[in-house]
Amino acid sequence: MFKKVSKNETRLQRHKRVRKKISGTPERPRLNVFRSNNNIYAQIIDDVNRCTLVSASSLESEVKDSVKHTGNKEAARLVGKLVAKKALDKGIKEVVFDRGGYIYHGRVKELAEGAREGGLEF
Repeated sequence: MFKKVSKNETRLQRHKRVRKKISGTPERPRLNVFRSNNNIYAQIIDDVNRCTLVSASSLESEVKDSVKHTGNKEAARLVGKLVAKKALDKGIKEVVFDRGGYIYHGRVKELAEGAREGGLEF
């Protein structure tokens, strides 16, 4: 019969398909998003040199102390602003957005809008 495929497996398939086309360069690195039920994480990655340049998450004290729950839209927007602030401090202004196979909706959208508010361009 048919094997039951989980939502996360289909997300990973979408993510692999998108990653064939999207790649971060030193001039324009990739802003990657990962979300769990309780937290959201963002990384700015240079795929050419294979290194993470900047990272931020809802586990950091700046975000954790200012929200009631770290797995909601409010926390996601703060993480977006935080990752943008850290990126601008390192001289990164333009990025390629990688939604990680998630639908551009809810927390992922809030993180992206927070990063735009913080000064990142994508």
